[in-house]
Amino acid sequence: MRRALGTLIALATTLSCTLANELKIDQKDSNRQQCSGMYSRKAWGGDTDPFVLTKFIKATPPGDEDPLVSLVVFEWRDEDYVGVWPTPESATKEYICTEENVKASFCNSTQIGEFILSSNSSQSRNPIISQTVHLKDPQPVNYPISRTGYYCVGTYGYSSDEYKAAVEFRNAYGELPAAQIAKLPFYGGLTITYAVIAIFWGFLYVQNRHDILPVQNYITAIIVFLIVEELMTWGFYQYSNTHGSNVLAKIMLIIVSVLNAGRNSFSFFLLLIVCMGYGVVKPSLGKTMVYVRILAIVHFVFGVIYAVASLSITPDNAGPIVLLVILPLAATLTAFYVWTLNSLNLTMKDLLERKQSVKAMMYKKLWWCILGSIVVIFAFFFFNSFTFAGQKDPDFVPDHWKTRWFILDGWLNLVYLADIAYIAYLWRPTANNRRFAMSDELAQDDEGFEIASFGGSLDEEDARSPNDQTLNGGPGTLSPVPPKPINEHARQRPSLDGETIFAVGEDGDKWSDDESPRNSSERQKLTGKRD
Repeated sequence: MRRALGTLIALATTLSCTLANELKIDQKDSNRQQCSGMYSRKAWGGDTDPFVLTKFIKATPPGDEDPLVSLVVFEWRDEDYVGVWPTPESATKEYICTEENVKASFCNSTQIGEFILSSNSSQSRNPIISQTVHLKDPQPVNYPISRTGYYCVGTYGYSSDEYKAAVEFRNAYGELPAAQIAKLPFYGGLTITYAVIAIFWGFLYVQNRHDILPVQNYITAIIVFLIVEELMTWGFYQYSNTHGSNVLAKIMLIIVSVLNAGRNSFSFFLLLIVCMGYGVVKPSLGKTMVYVRILAIVHFVFGVIYAVASLSITPDNAGPIVLLVILPLAATLTAFYVWTLNSLNLTMKDLLERKQSVKAMMYKKLWWCILGSIVVIFAFFFFNSFTFAGQKDPDFVPDHWKTRWFILDGWLNLVYLADIAYIAYLWRPTANNRRFAMSDELAQDDEGFEIASFGGSLDEEDARSPNDQTLNGGPGTLSPVPPKPINEHARQRPSLDGETIFAVGEDGDKWSDDESPRNSSERQKLTGKRD
């Protein structure tokens, strides 16, 4: 146990800081500029005013050298005010104030080493900070945030080939990045929603606890699991917002990833056994249940491996070995899809052949639910494809940073919520669960007859058929014994359209000892025979 805990902590400390709002800046082209969305204090509330704080690491150059780094902080919509065009025909801007640019009157001598701002930069929507940082004695640069926007910190090594700095995008509400804060109420709302579903389900479960099907126990388990998973996810974001991305937050991130893998495996397992007719069409799946459980466990293991790999492997060092993680998970996922759809088709075909229209309608509704989910997923997929087609556009992230989380993650959770709620509604506990599941609906054809009316005709024909010859009278004579009245409780009412009749036992198909025409006293008098 201690060894496993130590391995977990070691893995957590090596994870990249995916949720940290403190980013690294250095001389590399990919790191010279860092941007992040920021909310004003009025937007989300909070105890402090939001700010962007940039801190450079002190350098120790030889001699009296004082390396300089150019720094600019601005909001993305004010990017046009940074730099100047040398001529209207120029392809690139001049960004840094050098001696040449001073001579060209793009800046003055007191601004050497700074980013050049256009002459009308005072008209910018937000303030723009441009200054030179002396690495020999660097001072923190604080940029206060008064409006919601997408803010950037740009740097350039004016007289230094190497430099390092950290920029903190601190919002008023806490430590979470602005692009992630919407997940906090979202997962809190999901937790409450699943709890409400659990309350209704639990009420029906307790009310009909003596008539529960095995598949309903699995549905109960997954609803409880979903509450725990969503509550843990919400707790992770809440803790990260309060304490930042420390070691405990990273451990919680691993736990959330494992729970997410468990939810996927459990969901596919439940959907597969439901489509196989477990509990409603078949009381048991036999050895097939073992194979389904093995597939779910294998899918869970590969899901955990994929989650850990996605957290620990960055796109820069990802290689062909990533396929060893993706391909097994894709294989088990494909197996679930094919097996589930094939089982659903076979179950519906079997029910239709046996004319079990009510049960077949349940599975037809399930089929429409799955089809609707697939249509919604593909619709969002194409929508996202068109949306992300413009990802190379510099304005893509600044324009979509508020809603990007929902496109990537939020809407899938809503589709899943709708599916699990609909399945729970179809398979909800009722007073006649076992009777409905273990009985077959009587096939009602136009050419059939009703047993009660047939029994009644026997009495009437034996009693008063004009062509019958009986021992008590000649042809065409009526029996002196009046016909037996038909019991109103035994009389079968006419069948109504849309009404379902189930064969719940064999007792209703047999004549009782008192009601059988063969053993009735009237028949004995008519035939003169005793059995």
